[in-house]
Amino acid sequence: MDDVALRELTDDHEPAVVELCRVALELPEDSAEAATIVARLREGGATPGSAGPRRTVGVVAVHNGAVVGAALGSLSHNDPAVGHIDLLAVLPRARRRGVGRALLARSESALAGLGAGEVRLAGNAPCYVWPGIDVRYTPAICTALSSGYEHYRTAWNMTVDLSHDAAPAVLDTVTAEQRLAAREIVVRRADPDDLDSVMAFARANFGGAWDGEVAHSIGRTGAGCHLAVRSNGELLGFAAYGSSRPSWFGPMGTAAAAQGLGIGGVLLRRCLRDQWAAGHERVQIGWVGPVPFYAKNVGARIERVFFLYRKPL
Repeated sequence: MDDVALRELTDDHEPAVVELCRVALELPEDSAEAATIVARLREGGATPGSAGPRRTVGVVAVHNGAVVGAALGSLSHNDPAVGHIDLLAVLPRARRRGVGRALLARSESALAGLGAGEVRLAGNAPCYVWPGIDVRYTPAICTALSSGYEHYRTAWNMTVDLSHDAAPAVLDTVTAEQRLAAREIVVRRADPDDLDSVMAFARANFGGAWDGEVAHSIGRTGAGCHLAVRSNGELLGFAAYGSSRPSWFGPMGTAAAAQGLGIGGVLLRRCLRDQWAAGHERVQIGWVGPVPFYAKNVGARIERVFFLYRKPL
């Protein structure tokens, strides 16, 4: 595209990038949350559970004074030798002109300057808004392949219907909680004073970046976390929502010794009821592992599928 300039993304560009995403992210669930997506991916400062600040890069493509494309990236939470492209968006009218490839190349160079030897088009947990590229974003997949990326993994989300009062996902949990109470297990909402213990529990039992995701769910607007705790204070499980996006659920985990007691189903429904009360008619269970559990408990179905790509620099 003639006369396109690539510039470092600044705070002044953010409103234009949000508007760009409302148009370029053509799936309704992404377009509706464009402002949250951009703000989430631009978050700097310390990442909960990490040793230092989150390092990000951002590039915009400008044509005739208007932002027509944008890319956001970051260094891996777990491995500073790995960079991530967290967002790549180009207006439909500016596609097929090399804008996406140019944004990708500039982002790769910026990440290499921070020490990355590999770049992934994949979610950089705990600060991510997709596991990878939704397979319905065909232009993004074409850009990845033409830029030398290889597909190395597939992930998926499950959708939960909350659109009516009788939906399985929003049924109350009173009876199930009474059964747990008979075993001296209390289910309650987490508050900021629980943060350290929940993060430690997530690290000890599940690893990965779940501690950071839980930290982004406790005490934040549009997010929350529920806990199962023995009467002696022992934490047995947690379920969180809103860490990635307000309409997304997860992560959730129950200690191995407490599985089979029905804790997971109760925690899951309590979170989904919060999201239903907040006005969400559909919730995405992000980057799902145990498909049968969610299908059985709340009628969730696999809907969004994502391809993850990587490229050595």
